[in-house]
Amino acid sequence: MSTPTARPATLDDVARAAGVSRSTASRVIAGTGFASPAARDRVGAAADRLGYVPNPAARALVRGAGVRLVIAVSGEDAGVLDDPYVDRVVGAAARICAPHGVGVALEWLPLRGPNALRRLGEDRGVCGVVLVNTTHPVLDAVPARLRGRVASIGIGSPTVPSFDVDNGGGADAVLRHLYDSGRRRIAMVTGPRWLTCAGRSVAAYRALMRSAGLPVRLVTGDFSAARGGRAALETLTRWPDTDAIFAASDATALGAISALRGRGIRVPGDVAVAGFDDIPYAAVSTPALTTATHPVRRIAAAAATAVLDGRRVPPVTAFPSTLVARESA
Repeated sequence: MSTPTARPATLDDVARAAGVSRSTASRVIAGTGFASPAARDRVGAAADRLGYVPNPAARALVRGAGVRLVIAVSGEDAGVLDDPYVDRVVGAAARICAPHGVGVALEWLPLRGPNALRRLGEDRGVCGVVLVNTTHPVLDAVPARLRGRVASIGIGSPTVPSFDVDNGGGADAVLRHLYDSGRRRIAMVTGPRWLTCAGRSVAAYRALMRSAGLPVRLVTGDFSAARGGRAALETLTRWPDTDAIFAASDATALGAISALRGRGIRVPGDVAVAGFDDIPYAAVSTPALTTATHPVRRIAAAAATAVLDGRRVPPVTAFPSTLVARESA
């Protein structure tokens, strides 16, 4: 015959054993509000005797501290939440939050409706927000109630610290590698125009083309493989002599390689292709993809830590990006 498992002690059990009201026991356990020294002693002794362990989520709600960190991702549609990049951000944040008894939630912020942040600011269950794909309208929409509890992966503001990769530096390293390998007609498939931080890669591309006296060949992308394939073919239609394509993401670069090879164009023999992110598949693709590093997990962990700690941090924390030279360029 099995022995029944004893249920965990509750706050009501502690209050009953200490001879005080539930509200008094709650104030003593939480360390907030008034309680007489005698009541504090009785509640403390009862909690020890019963082995009472406070529920961190309940305590956080009582204090108004919140029980979940929201990863709020800006995008044109909810499909942005399916991006593997977002998966890595959520996973890294969850690892930081778990020891604190804090959960992680994922929200889409429509580009034309960033006021959804106001709802998060009014939600007592939200302890903080990490913004992803941040735009200036989103920063402007951060409500006063969330100030000091928001970090951005992307651009920041005087009240919202920024954590991001130095994609301008990484892009410059890749582009110089293409130039040093003899490529002179280099096109770039960019990120989406609405994403402010994507402009740093474009600025690096323009600067190198200008300093080398080379033509600028820009095609707008959206970080997806599908758009990368279409953009690569568009590039060769507009500029048939193109000998290299730099894509703003690895997914875009892999889409470009697939489309080029489908047309019988050799990579890197006819056209070199390089990306940015160094996703796991980049090393095992055919050919292996030349790219630049993007420490997504470290960036997300730093942003989540800043929100949970609540301490002042530098307004901008940039993580370096380095060249990873492989077979595709």
